[in-house]
Amino acid sequence: MATSLIQKYNVPGARYTSYPTVPFWNETDFSYCQWLQTFQKSFAESNANDGISLYIHLPFCESMCTFCGCTKRITKNHHVENDYINAVLKEWILYCDLVHQKPIIKEIHLGGGTPTFFKPENLKKLIEGILITATKAPDYEFSFEGHPNNTTYEHLKTLYDLGFRRVSFGVQDYAEEVQKAINRIQPFHNVAKVTLWAKELGYTSIGHDLVFGLPFQKIDDVKDTIEKTQALQPDRLAFYSYAHVPWIKGNGQRGYDEKNLPKENDKRALYEFGKKLLGDYGYHEIGMDHFALAKDSLHQAMKNKNLHRNFMGYSASKTQLMIGLGVSSIGDTWYSFAQNVKSIEDYYKLLKNNLLPIDRGHILTEEDLIIRQHILNLMCHFETSWSEKDNNLPELPDILAQLREMEKDHLVTIDPSSLKITAKGKAFVHNICMAFDLRLKRKIPETPLFSMTI
Repeated sequence: MATSLIQKYNVPGARYTSYPTVPFWNETDFSYCQWLQTFQKSFAESNANDGISLYIHLPFCESMCTFCGCTKRITKNHHVENDYINAVLKEWILYCDLVHQKPIIKEIHLGGGTPTFFKPENLKKLIEGILITATKAPDYEFSFEGHPNNTTYEHLKTLYDLGFRRVSFGVQDYAEEVQKAINRIQPFHNVAKVTLWAKELGYTSIGHDLVFGLPFQKIDDVKDTIEKTQALQPDRLAFYSYAHVPWIKGNGQRGYDEKNLPKENDKRALYEFGKKLLGDYGYHEIGMDHFALAKDSLHQAMKNKNLHRNFMGYSASKTQLMIGLGVSSIGDTWYSFAQNVKSIEDYYKLLKNNLLPIDRGHILTEEDLIIRQHILNLMCHFETSWSEKDNNLPELPDILAQLREMEKDHLVTIDPSSLKITAKGKAFVHNICMAFDLRLKRKIPETPLFSMTI
């Protein structure tokens, strides 16, 4: 890839797990009552069709990984588990009390933090407490994130028996120097052990999460990590760009000097090398930063144009309503977003008073909904169209004018009623989406909000 293109387009930009992005939510006009109204509307629509999704945030970790940008609480005190599980179940019941039908659950995802910080019996208590009040959709999909250092066979077996068939393990990188810098010492044999256990138990989609752009990371490190990964044959992979945002995440991302991070050209070289190597090993590129074997449901969804993206990442199916449970979780009714408080103490206090622990949110406008769909199309299918009246915007001529420079650089092709991202342009999908981001254009941030796009 030409160095000039990297320099030209390497600007701060969002990853677009939502539109509008969180920094541009209109919190002033958001209200608790509006969230409840859109929740009830979306629940009725979703429950009558595919069912709903649950994202459950389990925030505890025994140690701080300095690359991580997630909401977490560092502790070795496992007595915190029971109170937190009870609080999440209380939050779930508050949502159930708002509707007049038994929820049909299509997706559950346990994220963190470290879900496997919790004992297997407590995870069982959590899932059984939810399922006793709900019905599983015929094609339900339950998944969780496991830390290779503390995921036990009992964790995997307990969750498998509860219906979980997808698991992802955080690998990041196997180089010792990189692991020390990010405070994530994790030998290959730990990852191999949990991966083989999951295969033995019958998990049908096992994923590994890799990260490029980490401190001290070199091409040989990426090569070694991917070769070790290929030996274990996970079904899908995430190959993420490290987002360096210490001004947001505080001291957690200052465990190393910024001069130790690969610079823009070197960082992009890590990704291009890794992507080619993954392709050589039979992994197909899915959307942005994801790869899967041909047999995996994520690859099938991409082929069938069913791929979806939300706060949980890429999914092989779409639900209109996603309820976020736990501290910092974000719920999505399609018409609105709401994020829970980030303090565990505040979370407990609100639930004790029988209040949903919502801290902030955004009600989507008609314009937001149109742009959201365009960005989803670009992120999932690398193309979008405005041939229908419902997909058109008054600002579309200005958006296309901004994209003409990218067309000259052969990153996109623009027709009268559609846009397609070229193979060369896939590396710049963030930048292409930014052309549609009217909220960003109307309020250019004065301080850093996002990591660099490349």
